[in-house]
Amino acid sequence: MAQINVTDLTFGYEGSFDNVFEHVSFSIDTNWKLGFIGRNGKGKTTFLNLLLGKYEYRGSISTSTVFDYFPYPVSGEELVETAADLMEDWKPGVENWRVICELAPLALDAELLYRPFGTLSFGERTKVMLAVLFSGENDFLLIDEPTNHLDMESREIIKTYLASKKGFILVSHDRDLLDACIDHVLVLNRETIEVQSGNFSGWWENKERADSFARMENEKHRKEIGKLKAAAERSASWADKNEGTKIGYDPSKEPDRNISTRSYIGAKTKKMQARVKAYETRIDREIAEKEGLLCDLEEPVDLKIAPLKHYKKQLVRVADCSLCYRDGKKPLFSGLDLTIEQGNRVFLSGKNGCGKSSIIKVLLQKAGWEEAAAENIPEVVEGTFEVVSNLVISYVSQDTSHLRGKLKDYAAANHLDYSLLLSLLRQLDFERTQFEKPMEDFSEGQKKKVLIAASLMTPAHLYIWDEPLNYIDVFSRMQIEKLIEKYEPTMLLVEHDVRFRERLATTVFFG
Repeated sequence: MAQINVTDLTFGYEGSFDNVFEHVSFSIDTNWKLGFIGRNGKGKTTFLNLLLGKYEYRGSISTSTVFDYFPYPVSGEELVETAADLMEDWKPGVENWRVICELAPLALDAELLYRPFGTLSFGERTKVMLAVLFSGENDFLLIDEPTNHLDMESREIIKTYLASKKGFILVSHDRDLLDACIDHVLVLNRETIEVQSGNFSGWWENKERADSFARMENEKHRKEIGKLKAAAERSASWADKNEGTKIGYDPSKEPDRNISTRSYIGAKTKKMQARVKAYETRIDREIAEKEGLLCDLEEPVDLKIAPLKHYKKQLVRVADCSLCYRDGKKPLFSGLDLTIEQGNRVFLSGKNGCGKSSIIKVLLQKAGWEEAAAENIPEVVEGTFEVVSNLVISYVSQDTSHLRGKLKDYAAANHLDYSLLLSLLRQLDFERTQFEKPMEDFSEGQKKKVLIAASLMTPAHLYIWDEPLNYIDVFSRMQIEKLIEKYEPTMLLVEHDVRFRERLATTVFFG
């Protein structure tokens, strides 16, 4: 067992207003199964790159261990090569037999190593890379979002596989995965960093208790400060009033006043002023004790949405339907039955490639969605696929590659109120300093938040979200869950987050 010691780490990107890390210190053991938790844009991937030595920084990161990182980079030209050829570049010195041994618990056949890498599904690529990653000895592994874009079956396999391993940092926002796979957490809070034993749910329970205590202590200090300020103001007023009586007086009211009275009044005033000073000292002490209590408090703002009401109860009706691409030899679906009524939240579930996105494409086309017309849309070859007339749809695609340029230009192109867009992004925990960046420099989670914010701003009868939570941090997921529970918009979703689906789905359609 070795340790990774981070001491006084300070790092900021060139041209950035703020440092990502400032005077950060902590230690972790290399035999831990460590979950890495934090808001989008807080620096999780940046920290992994610092461990890999990709950036210069101030402070020190000391360890004797060797790091390896998932996912391995694969260029477009390399997609025609096999994993067997690529893995020597990924992990120099890797032995084939070790990789093959790792494939079995991942439910993969060794022959996949000899297929062109581009022909493998997302799930197969992820599993092959994980098999290569864990085929070394004594490496400390940095695993960045391994389950994005994966179906439920692949997620379960990877969850079971990682639960049997140790010696890694796992960056993930999937609460179910974190609970199953980790025994420690490394948390990037708003102002601090903490290391704690246990899984995600244990940490979250502790955090809620700590936040509740911080709120109560803050309220106690706030009330005490209010009392002390009132007392200080009262004493100061008395002192000023008393001091004003030193010079000049009415002999008829104070017949016994003499030369010594003035010094008595001065002494009394001094005593009152000393009391004011004591109050001020106590106020400063209370403020100092109050300071920092709420610095790490997570209090997501309640989001809002304005769903439209359609005059018809049933918005979509699919009956005994078969879908097929023009060049397809067999239907994607046969005998497909699906109904969406107002207030329904229908989740499409199934393996990658089973046709979930194809159903969405056909629906968008039937509703007259302009962007869908240019895509390769499957045809309805049998049965009924009906969408009510005048259906307004708000759509979140799983693809973020089109987000480029400034937020202001994006808002104008999509007829969105720019100020409202910024306000929504602030509620989703965007820093103001991010607003002037080009969107291509955003993290993947921040790009997803732009699409979700745009969707929330668009009043619609039906909200279609295709894998909306990929890369979205845990806190924002909870925020979105609360929004949907409160406003109950009509939705069609593809999402593999088990807890999100279990909490919100009115219907689950298994493809």
